[in-house]
Amino acid sequence: MTGPGPLPGPGGALVPLLLPERPRAAVLVLHGGRADGTDPARSWHPAALRMRPFHRAIGAGLPHEDVLLARVRYRLRGWNGDRADPVRDTLEALGRLAELAGPVPTVLVGHSMGGRAALHAAGHPQVRAVVALAPWWPAGEPVRQAAGRHLIVLHGERDRVTSPAESAACVRRARGSAARAGMALVGDGDHAMLRRSRFWHVTTAAAVAHLLDPASSPDPLPARCYGAGTVPVL
Repeated sequence: MTGPGPLPGPGGALVPLLLPERPRAAVLVLHGGRADGTDPARSWHPAALRMRPFHRAIGAGLPHEDVLLARVRYRLRGWNGDRADPVRDTLEALGRLAELAGPVPTVLVGHSMGGRAALHAAGHPQVRAVVALAPWWPAGEPVRQAAGRHLIVLHGERDRVTSPAESAACVRRARGSAARAGMALVGDGDHAMLRRSRFWHVTTAAAVAHLLDPASSPDPLPARCYGAGTVPVL
């Protein structure tokens, strides 16, 4: 494995968006990127801008006011093979989160490459759940680190960038050890989450709220999403 790229700028890998005085839980949002790319990641890149509506929807739907919401700042735009650069950034963000708020239970929300980074970071002791949006999960992606975690996947039915079939295969393998793993296809949904964008935003926010407080926030996914049959289309 080659060496890491430069460290993130001021503030490091954790960028708080909502910071209560005494957080009791946290949500970290991870945007997408590229398979390869060693140029710096910037907040104005389309992959990062794409997640801003999710920041707003998740923030508005939080079941409690004492939940910290933040995004992960990547050093570089790409995954970059065995370097897995976004995973390094995610783990740094989780470490900074612990310094800021203590070891609070955390939900990771990742799109595309961010979904892959979230899955790889699922074994971190703070992580309780992963919500993956059109994740880039190549065949054979490891799932053992998701043991005891909750896993929810939304994948566009018409995604031509990442594979819904590979996501479904990963979910099936994770069911052997995850606390719960479910998946739904977004009917007519695309990889950029522009088609039926409101559905993406509302359903993701509701899933996060449910994972944070299942007693007061119902699961937006029907029970069949967690079954062994065909992945349902919503």
